[in-house]
Amino acid sequence: MNYRLLSRTLGIICILFAITMLFSLPWAHPWLGWRRHLEPPLESPEFEWRGFVGLLLSSLISAVIGGILLWAGWRSRGQQLFRKEAMATVGLSWLLATVLGALPYLLSGTQVGPQQTISIADALFEAQSGFSTTGATVLTDLEDPELVPHCILFWRSSTHFLGGLGIVVLLVAILGQGAGGKAMMRAEITGPTKDSQFSRMQKTAGVFALIYVVLTLVLSLIFWLCGMSLFDALCHAFGTLATGGFSTYNASLGHFDSPLIEYITVLFMVLAGTNFGLLLFVSLGQYERLFKDPEWRVYIAIMTIVSVAIIFFGMANGDFENLNSALRNSLFQVVSIMTTTGFGTDDYDVWNNFGRGVLILLMFVGGCAGSTGGGMKVIRHVLLAKILKLELELSYHPKVVRPLRIGNRTINDHDLRKHILVYFGLVAAVFACSWLVLITIEPDRQWTSGATVTSGDLLDHKLLDCASAVAATLHNIGPGYGVVGPTANYQGFSATSKLLFVFLMVLGRLEMFSILVLFLPAFWRKM
Repeated sequence: MNYRLLSRTLGIICILFAITMLFSLPWAHPWLGWRRHLEPPLESPEFEWRGFVGLLLSSLISAVIGGILLWAGWRSRGQQLFRKEAMATVGLSWLLATVLGALPYLLSGTQVGPQQTISIADALFEAQSGFSTTGATVLTDLEDPELVPHCILFWRSSTHFLGGLGIVVLLVAILGQGAGGKAMMRAEITGPTKDSQFSRMQKTAGVFALIYVVLTLVLSLIFWLCGMSLFDALCHAFGTLATGGFSTYNASLGHFDSPLIEYITVLFMVLAGTNFGLLLFVSLGQYERLFKDPEWRVYIAIMTIVSVAIIFFGMANGDFENLNSALRNSLFQVVSIMTTTGFGTDDYDVWNNFGRGVLILLMFVGGCAGSTGGGMKVIRHVLLAKILKLELELSYHPKVVRPLRIGNRTINDHDLRKHILVYFGLVAAVFACSWLVLITIEPDRQWTSGATVTSGDLLDHKLLDCASAVAATLHNIGPGYGVVGPTANYQGFSATSKLLFVFLMVLGRLEMFSILVLFLPAFWRKM
């Protein structure tokens, strides 16, 4: 392991953090308008010195830490970044992001509720939830500037923007990192994407970043034209294109009660969950590449079928007032959950059991490979289904030789098959272990939001709520069910549980390997 080169690369990332924090400073000034839709509207808003100073100090601390790391790795200039250093950079940069990203919350005195200043565990949770584009929160009142300054809310949404394509991908796009750049790109752009996509690593990262920025600016403009303030338009665009889900209101996008805004958001969530390589082909006029892609066809098919099924069962069980309401709410929640965005417009926790159950299953699907969406990725499920089919055929016809095919393409990659099976095994193991830890360390409190229940029902709610919390953080979705449902948050969990969620969010964002290798002693030894 080349520790000096690792130190220098992390130092550059710290400097980038220090710069990005400065973009939130202007929003401390009341002249920028902030939010027009508050009820009641703010009267004579004052300059937010508390948030301004907190962000400024956080930027200074990040710059100092970056300078120290750069100085420690100064002699590594010109040295090549290999695979081990690249993987270490990715894993450590996201852990570093959690710590530095938490500073503005702590130093500004942000409050999670009345008379309740944010704790270290809360700040780390909120920071990683932003960078990993999970969108889970511990803040109970986003609309009171005395609790959460507007400039801190903007920083909160900015962490979505930074985490959308990945901090390290942006580093590759700006600086390039030689042979190690491919390894960094593979770790950051999630899913089993083919190596050929990274043949020109720096150009690819730059193009992906450009598509991401352009879509974010376009959506911001559309939101603004739909009546949002500039502040709200930018923050919700950050959350949509990053598939994050942070909002500036307690009711999320449901605050605006606008079908137009919701359908526009659905369209851009679908785009954000699509492979950015396909979006590049579409921008070049090669539309047929999109419709011929087997992963994208399955991605759209799942959304369509599940939405229709939820409408049918929802209407039959009286979950929706009419067909228009059913279409509007079911489509939005299906797309929001599957793309792991996590915006909310309706309390799906009160839907019928089929609707609630199928949304839980969607938490384990996710978006397309090479997108900003989290989850396990559609292509992995497609590959797993094909692998299982081949293995079943081999059980009764052991001499048959049948290649693995995706569309018209034959995949003769034994390592890819192994990756798929190992990844699903790791997800199952991490989910089971985390769930057991959570139900053990959490006390038997009111898991039913104050309802009168028997001890057996209380246990059932605890088991299910903890399971949904683990699934929602591991797959970077945000809201779950029960105490972490669309109308609740994660504030009620203990500090230890929140730190567990932080670890799960990092694991989910980097898809296990880049974080788990950091715990192997052999990884750090000199070869």
